Amino acid sequence: MSDSEQLYETLRSNADKVRSKIADACKSAGRDPGEVTLVGVSKVFPAEYAEAAFKGGLKDLGENRVQELVPKIETLDSLGLHPNWHLIGTLQRNKVKYIIGKTYLIHSVNTLELANEISKRSEASGVVTDILLQGNISGEESKHGFTPGEIERAAQEVFDLNGVRLRGIMTMAPIETEPGQARPVFEATRKIYEKIKANAREASSFNILSMGMSGDYTEAILEGSTCVRVGTAIFGNRNAYKA
Repeated sequence: MSDSEQLYETLRSNADKVRSKIADACKSAGRDPGEVTLVGVSKVFPAEYAEAAFKGGLKDLGENRVQELVPKIETLDSLGLHPNWHLIGTLQRNKVKYIIGKTYLIHSVNTLELANEISKRSEASGVVTDILLQGNISGEESKHGFTPGEIERAAQEVFDLNGVRLRGIMTMAPIETEPGQARPVFEATRKIYEKIKANAREASSFNILSMGMSGDYTEAILEGSTCVRVGTAIFGNRNAYKA
């Protein structure tokens, strides 16, 4: 078996294991596994990893940084491969112009200024960009995003922007030192999401609750997550590829 074939088989097997755990969590929660989108986070890894994962059935791929996302989009486009690309990391306003029209979903809109910049650039390009508002529900100083008190007001303002479509909210829980520690953050985020959805003019399109990563995605699903962002459990340890 060639190296590329081995990589394909490894990533496909890893993704299948994650899907199995997603299905188990959905069963426990009385949910349909089809309600949960698995985003494979290929950040740091070379483009051939994203290529192999997509060929192995992973249709949604996520990147943290614009400077990694754009070259990978170009590489896979050149191969005739077109995943749904998610930007999940912090987005600086001066980088917005490079990704307009290229993302399936931007998860990390953490200020109104950023939402307005995306809207302005999208309108100028004749597109509407799907976004999520990032909530800092845990209150950690190291995390970006709107506080619980800010995010509902921010959502109402973003709903009025023409160049973006607000699809939901995203959060990150603290890294667990004991099983179950993340769940209260996910529960609080779901309640905020449901409150915003109840007041949304187009509630049917406000339908994405992005929470849960490799260490806590099953708990996130138990609390209603519709989108989990999984890197290490699929692609492996990133340390070998870090600059």
